[in-house]
Amino acid sequence: MENLATLTTAVHPATRLSNVQEYYFSRKLKEVARLNAEGRDIISLAIGSPDMPPSQRTVERLCEVASQPEAHGYQPTMGTPELRQAMADFYARWYGVDVDAQTEVLPLIGSKEGILHVTLAFVNPGEEVLVPNPGYPTYTSLSKILGAKVVSYDLREDNAWQPDFDELESMDLSNVKLMWTNYPNMPTGGNAQRETYERLVDFALRHNIVVVNDNPYSFILNEHPMSIMQVEGARECCIEFNSMSKSHNMPGWRVGMCIANPTFTSWILKIKSNVDSGTFRGIQLAAAAALNGNTPEWHREANITTYRRRRDKAERMMTTLGCTYDPQQVGMFLWGRIPEAYDGCEQLTERVLNEARVFITPGFIFGSNGNRYVRISLCAKDEKMDEALERMRRIRWTH
Repeated sequence: MENLATLTTAVHPATRLSNVQEYYFSRKLKEVARLNAEGRDIISLAIGSPDMPPSQRTVERLCEVASQPEAHGYQPTMGTPELRQAMADFYARWYGVDVDAQTEVLPLIGSKEGILHVTLAFVNPGEEVLVPNPGYPTYTSLSKILGAKVVSYDLREDNAWQPDFDELESMDLSNVKLMWTNYPNMPTGGNAQRETYERLVDFALRHNIVVVNDNPYSFILNEHPMSIMQVEGARECCIEFNSMSKSHNMPGWRVGMCIANPTFTSWILKIKSNVDSGTFRGIQLAAAAALNGNTPEWHREANITTYRRRRDKAERMMTTLGCTYDPQQVGMFLWGRIPEAYDGCEQLTERVLNEARVFITPGFIFGSNGNRYVRISLCAKDEKMDEALERMRRIRWTH
């Protein structure tokens, strides 16, 4: 044991670890688990992990393929032809965008993987990436791990959480390679706008920047799903991620997609083929069944009717806490501005956790522009949301 201790003290982590911290939810969920072990019975309304199952046909197809003896070998890194074609058909059916299933579609093991692979394919250490503030923390953390320089651009409530293009044009963009966008926006719920997509394409073409639009929320509480690829010229300068985690209730399956021109796709595949060996065939063919078989009626019940009912409950929670919110938000969260009486959002979320025994998300984890906001997830059963609301109503909040 002495030799092991000596060896351990002589080993040091890679320098890149000093640039990032453990993911907030990874740390906080340990605390929630400890509180639950003490009998506190915490209700979590923090994470966007859909609690509903995929369609029955999706599960049946997985079981069918898993029972086939020949289905368990390595699969193509670029995905099975069936899945690529289903993804292309999905884009044609829902967004009116025609893409080549052979050269413009790349299945991903979730969008997080895509963020890693795209950054590796396009950005050298020391080059810059534009990241929204507030925005998904992984855009920042993976960029830092890979040695890219993060340059934040502001999203503000008074601009419907859209980019400020005057501010962007005033920046030194000479070393920027990528721009991360996310519409419908997480965490703010700001919806995609055609004008924003058109201005992003124009901005990218003029400045020789690749815009990556992360688009997993376009079906959640949203009557009109949009894609940046609908804009003329987007294929020259844009990449879009989409995901089955949210729209098809498949977060644990880890199935996403990358839509890009053939050149961009080949660069990303060069990275991906050196990192993974493809997804289990059963998952790929079941995902294809979901993309092809889930009807508009299924999507409406899963992605609009159910979340609308839960959203009403989350709105009442925000009102109880004294927070204000935009009722036009879309997506599977509700984003609200905290009362001025609080110094910061974590002061409120800690009170909610410790006094009401409900875990909601402080907005600071998404960037400095989230410091005055909190986020409530809609990914919990109705009875849990009712109980969370009742617990909050028992507390005297500072307004």
